[in-house]
Amino acid sequence: MRVAFLMAPEGIEQVELTEPWQTVVDAGGEPVLVSTRAGRVQAFNHLDKADTFPVDATVADSTVDGFDGLVLPGGVANPDALRTDEGAVAFVRGFFDAGKPVAAICHAPWTLVEADVVRGRTLTSWPSLRTDIRNAGGTWVDEQVQICTDGPNTLVTSRRPDDLKAFDSVFIDVFDA
Repeated sequence: MRVAFLMAPEGIEQVELTEPWQTVVDAGGEPVLVSTRAGRVQAFNHLDKADTFPVDATVADSTVDGFDGLVLPGGVANPDALRTDEGAVAFVRGFFDAGKPVAAICHAPWTLVEADVVRGRTLTSWPSLRTDIRNAGGTWVDEQVQICTDGPNTLVTSRRPDDLKAFDSVFIDVFDA
């Protein structure tokens, strides 16, 4: 199982990267950090700078065919930057077009909204995204973890870092199926 973790060069909520990443490793999979720029990404603990992580591949050098699933960590700045990058948005949309599973937590569904893949889907997120998801044709629910199969792929979403244990448990089962 080879899983892409897509993120912008900065603004990632560190725990929303590291815990799902470790879940993939523990399941015997290969997590791959994909970003819009080569080098390192800067993670945050809420608004404070945290660790940096090496980029394994750029969006420009990656194809959906090379992965079995996609994880989108949150953080406010991370998905906000990704949704303004045409390559990142196309990369995300490609997983839906290919019918491959996607997992997104917290603010990450902003990128899904920009990729126009939430129409007719039920998902959860950080509560402030509720209106954006509804305006994009999705149904927003306030659940710890939401699995949606009403589309070309399975979509797993969660609201916040406190939901990570459930998020990790569910997405890894979906990706490993």
